[in-house]
Amino acid sequence: TDLRPLDILSEAVPAGGLARGMRVFQVQGVRGLQLSASRPRALGFPASRLFIHCDRFPEEFSIIVTLRALRVPAKRNEYIFTLMVEESPSVLVGLRYAPDKLHFLFWSQERAGGWQTRVTFPNVSLADNQWHTLILAVSGQSFSLTVDCSIPKDVVVETPFPASLSVRRASFYLGNRRRRKGVFTGLLRQLVLLPGADATPRICHAVNFKVATLSVPTILQDVPAKPVSNEVLKYPYETDMKVTLGARPRCSKEEKAQFWFNASRRGLYLCNGSTWVSMLEVQHRLDYVEEHQNLVTNSETMGIEVFTIPEVGLFAAMANRVTPPGSAIYRWTDGKFVHYQNIPTYQAQSWKYFTVGKKIFLAVANFERNERGQEFSVIYKWSRRKAKFITYQRISTHSARDWEAFVIEGEAFLAVVNHREGNNHNIDSVIYRWNPRTGLFETNQTIPTSGAYDWEFFTIGPYSFLAVANTFNGTSTKIYSHIYIWLSGSFQLFQSILTFGAADWEVFHIGDRVFLAVANSHSYDSGMPAPSNFYAINSSIYELNITAQMFVKFQDLLTYSALDWEFFSVGDDSFLVVANSFDGFTFSVNSIIYRWQGYEGFVAAHHLPTVGCRDWEAFHTAEGSYLFYSSAKEPLSKVLKLKTT
Repeated sequence: TDLRPLDILSEAVPAGGLARGMRVFQVQGVRGLQLSASRPRALGFPASRLFIHCDRFPEEFSIIVTLRALRVPAKRNEYIFTLMVEESPSVLVGLRYAPDKLHFLFWSQERAGGWQTRVTFPNVSLADNQWHTLILAVSGQSFSLTVDCSIPKDVVVETPFPASLSVRRASFYLGNRRRRKGVFTGLLRQLVLLPGADATPRICHAVNFKVATLSVPTILQDVPAKPVSNEVLKYPYETDMKVTLGARPRCSKEEKAQFWFNASRRGLYLCNGSTWVSMLEVQHRLDYVEEHQNLVTNSETMGIEVFTIPEVGLFAAMANRVTPPGSAIYRWTDGKFVHYQNIPTYQAQSWKYFTVGKKIFLAVANFERNERGQEFSVIYKWSRRKAKFITYQRISTHSARDWEAFVIEGEAFLAVVNHREGNNHNIDSVIYRWNPRTGLFETNQTIPTSGAYDWEFFTIGPYSFLAVANTFNGTSTKIYSHIYIWLSGSFQLFQSILTFGAADWEVFHIGDRVFLAVANSHSYDSGMPAPSNFYAINSSIYELNITAQMFVKFQDLLTYSALDWEFFSVGDDSFLVVANSFDGFTFSVNSIIYRWQGYEGFVAAHHLPTVGCRDWEAFHTAEGSYLFYSSAKEPLSKVLKLKTT
């Protein structure tokens, strides 16, 4: 499953051009290759260019094809590709289609007496002048075909695909079997061989399944690597255009349609009458991370919430452990966070900033009781007159760990994670609904949780989801965390995922793909032998499979008592940073930034020294991009600046 895709189509397309017998056409906004029948051998290349280290065809694999097929006469076959030995007319591996059928061909010397085996998928309608993506998954005697991410068609045959099929002296041929007869007459966009894996989960996540891609040649990509000509200067024209240089100028109705060039960011902006809109901007890449600010806090910090109050500024609320003095709010001033306000809290775990209409709120999750023995978490409201947060509503909670705020169908909700009540970790967490008549949050639904740490709300299309990170049920951290879906006015169970002391869920999007990452903190089970290290444990990333209607595991990453994930982007690059807190021996553990590498998933890019790291927050200002981390073991948090090139 870790093998990389082998792009057959790209291998046949010379770098910077096209082979003889190839032409590029764009239909329905999608580019594809048209293959000529006059020189079929010119559309081939030696298999050794793909199989560099081994001259055997993989035993298990997927073939991914994106094509636009034309209607073909009855009893006529057209070849999508073949793999053939030079001195033999036999097809080692091939794919061809006929009206309403698709045939997969392979040669099996051992089991079929040297005859070719044909696996036929009936009722496959491709020749409709539309784009289609096919995924053929092969494993032994089982063959599965998925067309446009619909329900797979499964076929089991007597002769299995060979375990050791030699490709020595063999060549791939695009759209033919080394003859003019049976040449593919449509357009071919993608032809990829993925060894050792069913490619369906990788493909079936895009919005437009018919043109979903794993890998396509550069010349067929939506944005060409180099334009063929300068279309802007193709025809002479004149215009009266004013471009302002220097610091950010005013943008009002008087400056509408004027341009501003930001030399420091190398960006061109257009005034639309109120704001500067980016027209052209150089995409930055993360080069390295440097310390920007050491922030001495009231006490150890369990969580950070960075937020912006319109027309006021950027703030950070720190959930500090010790009372007094409680927790502090800082304001971004002259490129640094400066103390702004103290708020009494009781072993605060996290803050949540949200709005309801024009009202601005900040909710704290208190883990301990106050001086009177009362256990409340508190919602604070921003007072425009006093320019600070004041108490608005107290809500009874039980060792609260986290708040999540969200809106469904125009209604505001607030969900609290209750961690435990006394020694009982199996208690209800509560979802509150805003009552516009009373101006208060009122209980709407309770959900059973087990030592829960975190809520994560997200939407996919018209559907709303709420994921809970269950940590401990009283005897084990190896328990199920749950994802709920909003149906008929309440959250109902959608999927359960086995987790190990789950402390955080992080949902994020890369293109059309939806991911959900869990931070697993430790592995403990009172009924099982103790592992060598409770804290060195995989945290997992899951990806939404729309066809299966569930999240499936995408990648495991080794973490050390992970407590938080934070997703962020720099230019076109995507990153995840993990809060590693304890490795079983010391709290001085590197937290790691992982860079998204496409087929390889997330790959470690930067190691950041941290002490008892509890939370990460990414934020942006006019000066640049930053990461902010809190320590649960020392009264010091750090702001790191992302240096880009």
